[in-house]
Amino acid sequence: MAEMKDIENVGRKAAEDYNSLREDIAKLSDTVSKLVAKQAEEASAKVKDAMGSAKTVMSDTASKAQDRALSAGAEIEASIERNPYSAVLIALGVGVALGLLNRSRS
Repeated sequence: MAEMKDIENVGRKAAEDYNSLREDIAKLSDTVSKLVAKQAEEASAKVKDAMGSAKTVMSDTASKAQDRALSAGAEIEASIERNPYSAVLIALGVGVALGLLNRSRS
């Protein structure tokens, strides 16, 4: 009979250990979930910051490029107004060169 009580005590102890282990795993799972959520939130914030910075840089670069293009267009227009015959001869030369290149490919 004493052996039966020992077996029951061992069984009870195993059940308690199992329940304790289950609770520990549940706590660990909860902690890991919170950690992953926090890291995901931080990563998302970093990506948003990087996107904002990239957007600002791209906007500045596009603005500078537009300014340069407008400036170059104004310079070309002024040059054409100063030397209209030279501009026509240059355009004619470019047209002939492109025509010859296009004809040689056909």
